[in-house]
Amino acid sequence: MSTPPADSRGDVALTGYVDLWWQAVNDFTALLEKVPAEQWSTRTDLPGWDVHAVAAHTAHLESLLAGGEHVDVEIGDVPHARGMMGRFTEQGVVARRDATPDDLINEIRAAATARHTALLADPPTDPDAPAPGVYGAIGWSTLTLLRNRPLDLWMHEQDVRRAVGEPGGLGADAAVHSVDYLCESLGFVLAKRVGAEPGTTVVVEVEGHAPVAAVVSEDGRGRRLDEVPAEPTVGVRTDRESFVLLAGGRRDPEPGRVEVFGDPDLATRVLDGFAVTP
Repeated sequence: MSTPPADSRGDVALTGYVDLWWQAVNDFTALLEKVPAEQWSTRTDLPGWDVHAVAAHTAHLESLLAGGEHVDVEIGDVPHARGMMGRFTEQGVVARRDATPDDLINEIRAAATARHTALLADPPTDPDAPAPGVYGAIGWSTLTLLRNRPLDLWMHEQDVRRAVGEPGGLGADAAVHSVDYLCESLGFVLAKRVGAEPGTTVVVEVEGHAPVAAVVSEDGRGRRLDEVPAEPTVGVRTDRESFVLLAGGRRDPEPGRVEVFGDPDLATRVLDGFAVTP
């Protein structure tokens, strides 16, 4: 997909992602304000994290993007914090362990407001420019960062909603964006996670979205297909929430929410390999 040309107000696609992120910030903080104090310690689907930790993680990242400092703290032996980035992320949570819910909500809002104001004053124009701070250090571009922030905010909003029994948000623009974005990994899942043979095709049908198909090429790489095959090797049909549970590596959907067709053994391997984001 080509990138729209930049104008004096910034790149159209990039500023659209900024708007989507800002909406996701407001939706997330509005939800947190409704969570009773006694539910902030409720466990989420993310290993080792309760609602407080999810909010602390979000506050950490939004603070960094707004120019805040990272606090280097000792986190101890934390099995769920894997790799350098996992431990870095956990430091942001541990550093805010004593923060009150209001502290975290206010930090998210203040940091996001400062960054949103800066982005409105100086809109992004170059999708290939290195992302700021730690994101640029790990090789992310401005486009990658701006596409990921609405996904991250919305996914964590859903983590909190499931934990506290407050369903909603599945029709938000950020929900549509997140599912479409996650579907882009379908070729990778089929070729690398599943290790399917060349010529294998997969179709994923998520309710409310156009079907997405991928194939394993002769060189063993997965690529998206422009046209959906009438008889794919394997197919998955599900609703938006169930797909996000799978692709987000959260938990298994409720029985009956996922329908598979085609090769049943391959379908199981595809479902097992769906998780592409922590």
